[in-house]
Amino acid sequence: MLAPIAAPPSLEVRGELTTDDALAIAVVGSRSATPYGLAVAETLAADLAARGVTIVSGLARGIDTAAHRGALEAGGRTIAVLGSGIDVIYPADNRGLAREIEGRGALVSQFARGTAPRPWNFPARNRILAALALGVVVVEAGERSGALITAGFAADLGREVFAVPGKITDAMSQGALRLLQDGAKLVRDWTDVVQELPEHWRRALRAPSTSFRALSQPSDRTPEGRVLALLATDEPRQIDELIGRGIADASQISAALVALEIAGWARQLPGQRWVAARGPVAPPAEAPEATMAHRARREHG
Repeated sequence: MLAPIAAPPSLEVRGELTTDDALAIAVVGSRSATPYGLAVAETLAADLAARGVTIVSGLARGIDTAAHRGALEAGGRTIAVLGSGIDVIYPADNRGLAREIEGRGALVSQFARGTAPRPWNFPARNRILAALALGVVVVEAGERSGALITAGFAADLGREVFAVPGKITDAMSQGALRLLQDGAKLVRDWTDVVQELPEHWRRALRAPSTSFRALSQPSDRTPEGRVLALLATDEPRQIDELIGRGIADASQISAALVALEIAGWARQLPGQRWVAARGPVAPPAEAPEATMAHRARREHG
């Protein structure tokens, strides 16, 4: 277990923290990320942010930068937790990004102004980062990555820990793979994160704006497609009835219903009853029926 770090006496903020930022997920990983890792981090952050989830990260190069940019490009909010004073942006080439974050979220630091980004600052920074989120997703991380420290703090604080799988032969995958061995939740796309949130947070999600790609009609080979087929009747169906049909386990059906509702394919009625809806809230620009990882590989080679 990681050694405890005392709570900071105060946090300095540039930008604005809102009550909506309580629905937050941290996305972290290696500074030396692969193109695959960068694409996955950006896609995951965008998919979550478009649905009202605030993305928390550390403004570092690599995965952190990709996560912040994904959130901003989706029109969402993002928080950067610094390992330096609030007036010291590190790395310097992220100063422009920091200004964007300040306008659409917040920069946060527990350190006095003028504090340089010393290595010993970052474990304390990572604890604040974990504390601000409901869960931490590690996208890519080597065996000694600071992202693993963040994941450790998240576990100590009772937050969910998630990891994105990568190649078993890739050094940048070893940390995430170890987390999966230790019980972290595997992430293939945004729905794997959402399904682990308490119900009141899942209900706080919103549908993406019309400028964001919606879910195409799901294939009947997926849990979402099988659930939607059962909803295609004249009568609403109870969630227990859907679970009893044995098309998937209870957690998969719960996650599928959330995904279908957010995308506009299903609607919940009082009493945990569900019906099919007319279709997605926005027409997809393409047919994104693949998982997040497949989409990232397709778009970034």
